[in-house]
Amino acid sequence: MRKTLTGAAALILLAGCGQQSTPEPEGVAAAAPELVSGIDLTYIDPSIRPGDDFFAHVNGRWVEQFEIPADKSNYGTFAKLGDAAEEDVRAIIEMSATGDFAKGTDEQKVGDLYKSYLDMDTRDARGIEPLQPELDRIAAISSHDDLPAYFAEATRRGYGMPFALAQFADMKNPGFYGVYAFQAGLGLPDREYYFNDDEKSAALRAQYVTHIAKMFDLAGFDGGAAAAETIMALETRLAEQHMRKEDARDWQANYNKVPVGDLATVMPQFDWGVYFETLGLSELDGLIVLMTDYMGELDGIIRDTDLDTWKTYLAWTALNTRAGLLSEELDKQNFAFYGTALSGTPEQEEPWRRAVGTVNGLLGEVVGKVYVKNHFPPEAKERMLELVGNLIAAYEVSIKELDWMGEATRAEALDKLSKFTPKIGYPDEWRDYSAVTIEPDDLFGNVERATLAEYQRQLDRQGGPVDRGEWGMNPQRVNAYYNPTLNEIVFPAAILQPPFFDLAADDAVNYGAIGAVIGHEIGHGFDDKGSTFDGDGALRNWWTIEDRAEFNKRTGRLVSQFDSYKVFDDLHVNGTFTLGENIGDLGGLSIALKAYQMSLDGEESPPIDGYTGEQRVFLGWAQVWRRKYRDEELRRRIATDPHSPAEFRVNGIVRNMPEFYTEFDVSEDDALYLPPEERVKIW
Repeated sequence: MRKTLTGAAALILLAGCGQQSTPEPEGVAAAAPELVSGIDLTYIDPSIRPGDDFFAHVNGRWVEQFEIPADKSNYGTFAKLGDAAEEDVRAIIEMSATGDFAKGTDEQKVGDLYKSYLDMDTRDARGIEPLQPELDRIAAISSHDDLPAYFAEATRRGYGMPFALAQFADMKNPGFYGVYAFQAGLGLPDREYYFNDDEKSAALRAQYVTHIAKMFDLAGFDGGAAAAETIMALETRLAEQHMRKEDARDWQANYNKVPVGDLATVMPQFDWGVYFETLGLSELDGLIVLMTDYMGELDGIIRDTDLDTWKTYLAWTALNTRAGLLSEELDKQNFAFYGTALSGTPEQEEPWRRAVGTVNGLLGEVVGKVYVKNHFPPEAKERMLELVGNLIAAYEVSIKELDWMGEATRAEALDKLSKFTPKIGYPDEWRDYSAVTIEPDDLFGNVERATLAEYQRQLDRQGGPVDRGEWGMNPQRVNAYYNPTLNEIVFPAAILQPPFFDLAADDAVNYGAIGAVIGHEIGHGFDDKGSTFDGDGALRNWWTIEDRAEFNKRTGRLVSQFDSYKVFDDLHVNGTFTLGENIGDLGGLSIALKAYQMSLDGEESPPIDGYTGEQRVFLGWAQVWRRKYRDEELRRRIATDPHSPAEFRVNGIVRNMPEFYTEFDVSEDDALYLPPEERVKIW
């Protein structure tokens, strides 16, 4: 089964670029290093008061001067460092791609997978032929009774179906794996795309229908225009039953483990026996259904939609899932809609970048092993563990000092905090890819074989204990995450680089950047979703009624604040959808500042570049969120991304912190000013 539930780990994009320290020769006294602030002063705009727009004060000149590259939908600190990480990985991969390595070795697999992606001559010559076996399976469906078996077969190979399946730790028994079912089946990013009645949404729907028809024509399928209308109608019907993304955040309400024998109460017309047998899950004791209402409605949709419509839809799903692996013209048309129409990106990334992404996706830890050796200094891990310890200590102090929380809930919160597990850099044991066969001239087959091998890997461990050493990200990925069922915070090696983590800089900027990121990930354990899990990773209510009510009151004020932030005249931030990330940001920066102040041990912070240490914490936070978006991409993110746009991740957070007012002399006359009683403090 595809592990598509990693979104449940509350992922947040970050970035980096590292340094090695040089030891002093023996017998020579080391001179005290001159402290640098780590703050990029180049783009600070002194004409904008910090209290009016802190994001623009720190990043204004960059925003004014910078042009987003033609192959990017947005650009900033994250993208810049992500590009650099890809270049580092490319160098590693090309050493394999240009060598002569024995069949089955890691080097052969990495090099040949990379070459197969770049071999557009072979891809063009084969055209739609690699997809033909899937199309033949669809054509062989002779009745509605055949659909459960096909849904299962296609799920094994990674094709999108009307409902998705994933393996993840059982939220109520987190020591063991569970199998989850949840809503899926849409070609547009979210249900609202099918129903919003503004001109832009209507135009995008029309573009989508045109895109489907073009893809059918390029693939040599008959009746593209009519097929596109049929597909759009079925997807709209599925979207109508989709749970709203804001409601999907409530795991306590949505967790529903149904014994296999009782699944007929959810979907009585669906042959679950055939479905699980085809998946290799005949011994499964129960399915965790996250969107029960959707699944119930889907049961009727499956039966009363005619078989020809299903076949047309499934052919589109197959083509849409694999379009980027087929001919150049199919790949380009796929990008024309999903890259340009949806996100406003004029040009595709260079082929080598897309090839690197494919290698990272299928053989990521093979490359990661070399990446760590080349780019991850040991002292970075040591310093990160120290910072994590300091942030946890600051959280402990803060929780003990909270004036709104009762003692019973406080004890549970402190217990959870004491059980956080940090993972830094890379896994202790590397993943085994021996079951994956890679050929130099078969990109489509390489992806399918790797997908099936990953499915089998997860199938083999189903029913067993959760692998607590597994990572959900590669070391070379510029990212970090919190996993609630393992109560762990994970920081891949690529994040531990400036401007997030600078071994040569004064502590203040590191607390404002990577420190706040650490605090953010810890904060996910105490946000509106994470706070429903206990210290052992179990979905359990450990709150008193009174304390949960107060928590909801405070988070509700944060929702209202972010709802008020306009992105365009006709679009504002979705405060409910972004709540978890906003809680993480507010708690992360607040606790990072507290940890920095605790690290001073009563001493005054040293002034550098004309700023106090406390000011540099805030500046460090603002500069890592430096980013510009294309308008289309910003609209897409408001609809699909649980993170607020960068501007509001800065301004929307600092205006709730009393120290911001003190350090930057913010008054009632400033645009960001909030009266003390309106400022939100949660953790």
